[in-house]
Amino acid sequence: MDLQIALMLGQDGLVNGAIYGLIALALVLVFSVTRVIFIPQGEFVAFGALSMAMLQAGKVPATLWLLLALALMTLVAEAWRHHRGTTVDWASTAVWAVAMPAAACTLVLLIRPASIYLQALTTLVLITPLGPLLYRLVYRPLADGTVLVLLIVSVALHGVLVGLGLLFFGAEGSRTPAFSEARFELGGIPVTGQSLVVVAVTALLVVAMFLFFGRSIVGKALRATAMNRVGARLMGIPTELSGDVSFALAALIGAVSGLLIAPLTTVYYDTGFLIGLKGFVAAIVGGLASYPLALAGALIVGQLESFSSFWASAFKEVLVFTLIIPVLWWRSLQSRHVEDEE
Repeated sequence: MDLQIALMLGQDGLVNGAIYGLIALALVLVFSVTRVIFIPQGEFVAFGALSMAMLQAGKVPATLWLLLALALMTLVAEAWRHHRGTTVDWASTAVWAVAMPAAACTLVLLIRPASIYLQALTTLVLITPLGPLLYRLVYRPLADGTVLVLLIVSVALHGVLVGLGLLFFGAEGSRTPAFSEARFELGGIPVTGQSLVVVAVTALLVVAMFLFFGRSIVGKALRATAMNRVGARLMGIPTELSGDVSFALAALIGAVSGLLIAPLTTVYYDTGFLIGLKGFVAAIVGGLASYPLALAGALIVGQLESFSSFWASAFKEVLVFTLIIPVLWWRSLQSRHVEDEE
């Protein structure tokens, strides 16, 4: 391996690490706020990419019907909760189950976007509400369950969404045009415009999340919920709405990731699972709690995958997932084990 090949592999690792970093941030966000290890995060990636491909083919994305079905089920569930005497926040319900689906229907069925940027916006409007709607239907009734129970539910939901993906999009993969067709050479290394778009959008999202959590009231409420859910509830923070917001951000990040990778590789209905697992490895490096460490872990995963594909392409997935073993071993040495009192 000479220097030029090493630099090219490093560039690929940086682009892949940027995508894994976004997934890791979403996983850390959801887990810290709701204690849910959100296995289906990768499905947002695949659904976003394939919905964009269907829009560009002039078809109505099947995710629109999924969104409408989830919205109707959510309205029925909230009406049942209200009937049983439970307090229901109808304002947030109207946003996720009425306003967002109505906006998606308007964009897809009436406006029929033709430009790539309007199609990307339509995809984000389609995918983002799926997060809070799934949270309300699947996870909120189990908010007091153990982490293990929530993990089992996540695995089951992943299986359902993968099956729906096969039903909606078929077994054939799709790619979309790049957001930038520019090509450069830096020190003799070819750099595509789409790679720069991936890195730039990732950097913008990371900065936006930093400002959101550090400066906004909603972001501070999410941080408080992540630190102490009971304490946040006692201080008047609506923890159920915190779950809505965290899942909405996770769905938005997943959809953006799907839009970014669709021009780089062919996306299939089950592609998101492997991407989500690599993001999970990066999140584990951060202990499912630290955003900077999760980003660092994502860059490590991206570089390891890139160089492994050169030295031992048949074992690159094995090498990437093996990374989790020393990380867990090191964290086990750093943690204190306290026996439960009877």
